[in-house]
Amino acid sequence: MKLLALDSSGLVASAAIVDNHITIAEYTVNYKKTHSQTLLPMLDEIRRMTELDLHTIDAIAIAAGPGSFTGLRIGAATAKGLGLALEIPIIPVPTVDSLAYNLYGSDKLICPLMDARRNQVYTGLYTFQKGIGESSGYEMQVLQKQCAVDIAEVVQQINALGTEVIFLGDGVDAYRSRIAELVTVNYSFAPACCNRQRASCVGALGSVLYRNGVQEAAWEHAPEYLRLSQAERERAGQKEETE
Repeated sequence: MKLLALDSSGLVASAAIVDNHITIAEYTVNYKKTHSQTLLPMLDEIRRMTELDLHTIDAIAIAAGPGSFTGLRIGAATAKGLGLALEIPIIPVPTVDSLAYNLYGSDKLICPLMDARRNQVYTGLYTFQKGIGESSGYEMQVLQKQCAVDIAEVVQQINALGTEVIFLGDGVDAYRSRIAELVTVNYSFAPACCNRQRASCVGALGSVLYRNGVQEAAWEHAPEYLRLSQAERERAGQKEETE
């Protein structure tokens, strides 16, 4: 099975081709450019460099949210357009889950942190459990589904579990001092090679979800924001004031 994988949920823009258990190509940029400037050129470069026939792609795995509202919309529009044109399904991959997948096989508790602004993080808690049999891989266990909370709330859960934890994601930089202040268990931070969104992880987890029957028609796909946008919050506030 050959997947096109996309992640534009945060500052990172990433695209990859994952063919069964092999990443054929991956293009990732973490720089001060908008995803509207980077995502399609990255896709075109991957297609050109790998001589890819887009009609050989079986499905599109997309980081479906939460994350940057604008970034998610750009990724969703790109995936939907390609899915409709190629008549292939979309695999919606939870953003925080795919970020945790960077640390596949770790024996530590994994806590992705994405800076959600307004003193909140998009986060979740994960572990990996070895399957039965020597040839079996690891299965990701979701201890806390992705959510938008105050950093103190997720740290409270971590302390209650009493297990060593690895933090990763752009929220680490924003809340490093708060983590040091609040965490009572042993902790560490993932290194630069695996501490941000990667489309190859979206594709790898997307392959697992696809085998488990998770897919949707391209026209059905919509990002999962987890909370209202600023504009929606302001409209709701204005409505309350007028009532």
